[in-house]
Amino acid sequence: MAPNIIFREKDVPNIREFKVYTENGGYEGLKKAISMKPAEVIDIVKASNLRGRGGAGFPTGVKWSFIPQSEPVKYVVVNADESETGTFKDRQILENNPHQLIEGAMIAAWAIQASAVYIYLRGEFWDIAHQLDKHIEDARQGGFVGDNVLGSGWSCPMFTHLGAGAYICGEESALLESLEGKLGQPRVRPPFPAQKGGGLYGEPTVVNNVETLTNVPWIIVNGADEFKKIGTEQSAGTKVFCVSGHVNKPGNYELPLGVTFRELIYEHAGGIPGDKKIKGILPSGGSGPIVPGTDEVLDTPLTYEDMVKVGTILGSASIIVMDETVDITWVAAKVTKFFKHESCGKCTPCREGTYWLDKVLDRIMSGQGKPSDVDLIDNIAKNMQGATLCALGDFAANPIIHTIKNFPDDFKAHLAPKEEDKPAEAKPRPAAARRGAAAATGGD
Repeated sequence: MAPNIIFREKDVPNIREFKVYTENGGYEGLKKAISMKPAEVIDIVKASNLRGRGGAGFPTGVKWSFIPQSEPVKYVVVNADESETGTFKDRQILENNPHQLIEGAMIAAWAIQASAVYIYLRGEFWDIAHQLDKHIEDARQGGFVGDNVLGSGWSCPMFTHLGAGAYICGEESALLESLEGKLGQPRVRPPFPAQKGGGLYGEPTVVNNVETLTNVPWIIVNGADEFKKIGTEQSAGTKVFCVSGHVNKPGNYELPLGVTFRELIYEHAGGIPGDKKIKGILPSGGSGPIVPGTDEVLDTPLTYEDMVKVGTILGSASIIVMDETVDITWVAAKVTKFFKHESCGKCTPCREGTYWLDKVLDRIMSGQGKPSDVDLIDNIAKNMQGATLCALGDFAANPIIHTIKNFPDDFKAHLAPKEEDKPAEAKPRPAAARRGAAAATGGD
């Protein structure tokens, strides 16, 4: 049975409180890290195979190692934007285990010798931000944040920053733009955030997701080898799976990476209401390719590498389950409207592509679409792929390309019949003929 690395509130009530957290091993990881050289901390995180939990799955220790130690000013930025559809894991961490996040961020800051830590929260998290400020102050008074951390001579303050509720600011470069007080739009890269000129205020910056950093204290205390005993070789540790849609028990489930869809849905999330069949699954909210509810898919391990084998991604593991009653064309239209609304408009393929996808899908949904319209949206979506500064263009293309591929009959059901299939209708007579008929019958 895997330990609750992230959701420690299940084992220790009120662990959100500073006193309870420290009485139960809290900040021991930071103490241990500061007794080590920064490079040694990076090596442990590298060896653990911890991968980014925000969606990309990039190796965390490798990302930290990109920061040039020769630069005097460096930053750690915590991505707490959490705007992906169907994702609600970071909020639970922020509400119930905030000090483990604070500790993880400070360990990351020590590893790269950061000058400050910024926690960027989505605008709707204003209530959490206020509570987080209090938790940060408790950690500061305890000597774990701020000036001369644990007497090491190293100082690192921590700040919270609220965005304005824009999905695009979950993308790391758009997040940095917003954090600097600019319009939240992706940057042209290179330089990348880890490089001089590419990070926050132009300084080298590590950007990590909330769940990613919350794993770090456990890894430092227990070691990389213990972490690798959980999950799989390439996808180590536990993962918080956000399950919603047509399941009896929606919610967050912290389980080892490698659990299958079938186990997650039927053993943990309580199965499907009314024992209906699963028609489709979105494994990563609206951004990941949809997959059908076949036995092959249901028995696929939920890992970064195995999701690719069934043509999708694990992403943030925001798993939306749809039963046999769902019209997948409606799903595609709904998700497209979301991405059209959230597109920042900087890139032409994304700005124009999402507009036209939405326009044509509305025509299809109204029953006015033609078979050529399905080909049209497929073509638009494929021309958006790989043509934008950030991944939003690809995310918007996925719902179209993969719903057409996996659920073609759902689209056909909305298409207007061809001309030759329409019932014969009486053609209206010319106006002159109508007048002649009226005169013959004495009509007006």
